[in-house]
Order: sequence, then C-alpha cells, then structure tokens
Amino acid sequence: MDREKQEFEKTGQNNADHFQENSAEVHPIEPNYAGFWIRFWAYLLDLVVIASINGILVYPVFRLMDLPLNKASMFAPISIVTAIIFYAYFILMTKFLGQTLGKMVFGLKVKTLNDTKLNWSTVLFREWIGRFISGTILVLYFVVGFLPKKQGVHDLFADTTVVHERIPV
Repeated sequence: MDREKQEFEKTGQNNADHFQENSAEVHPIEPNYAGFWIRFWAYLLDLVVIASINGILVYPVFRLMDLPLNKASMFAPISIVTAIIFYAYFILMTKFLGQTLGKMVFGLKVKTLNDTKLNWSTVLFREWIGRFISGTILVLYFVVGFLPKKQGVHDLFADTTVVHERIPV
C-alpha cells in the first residue's frame, strides 16, 4: 500500500511539473465575432419586444388620455414616446446586461475591443448616436458582413463588437 501511495505521489508531482512548464504558453482565444445575419435576427426579435412594450403600455395609455395615435409627424407625442422606448431599451439593456433580449436568445453579447466594461459614454454613443446614423442610412448596417471583426458603423464609433458568448461545458 505504501508503495502505491509513493508511486501516486511521484506521478502526481510529475504531472504538476508538466502542467507548470506548459502553463506558461498561454495563447489568447480569438473571439467568435457575430456576423450580419445572426445580428439581424436578434435585432428583429428586439423590434418585436419593443413593439410589444409599446402595444401593452404606450398605446393603451394614449387611448385612455384620448391622444392621437396616427400622427405621421416626427414630433407627434406618440412618435416621441415610442422613440424614447426604443432607445431606452437598447441603451439600458446593453449597459446593464451587455446584451438585449434578442442577443440573449441568440447567444450574443456586446464587448469593447479592449475587453473592458461597457461604460455609459460607450453605450450611449453606440446605441443612440451610432444607431441613429446607421438607421438613417440603412446600407451602413451591411458593413458588418465585410469587416474582419464584424463591426457595424455604430460599433466602429464606439470601439465595440458583438461576439458569440462562450457557454461553459
């Protein structure tokens, strides 16, 4: 029994030495960047969530207050409130969770290029200003498919990208 114990301790020590020698060779893992189509489907799901919020909360309140829902003006009260809901959803979800519900479903997450925590200025610039610019000129969303880190114009502005989350095995 003592011989088995000594041999076990000896092989265990050899394994520990081997681990220490090889552990110095750490290679950074390249993130798995999310491409155009997966981000597109996540965005569509987010639009469904936002439309549901508006349909459950905003429109009934406007009806109760007898405010018009069909004004086509950008400055109509319904347009302003729904725009606030739209931008607040993306800004707050990205800041506090790093992902929206659509990104959660598809296993995506917003990350900074230098792998730091998302701060308010980064999130505001990405989700508000960048999204407004990309939404105004829709073709800018297609940039995601052609850049190596799969960044949209709003990601380029904010030094962010969207990656597939690593799921622990």
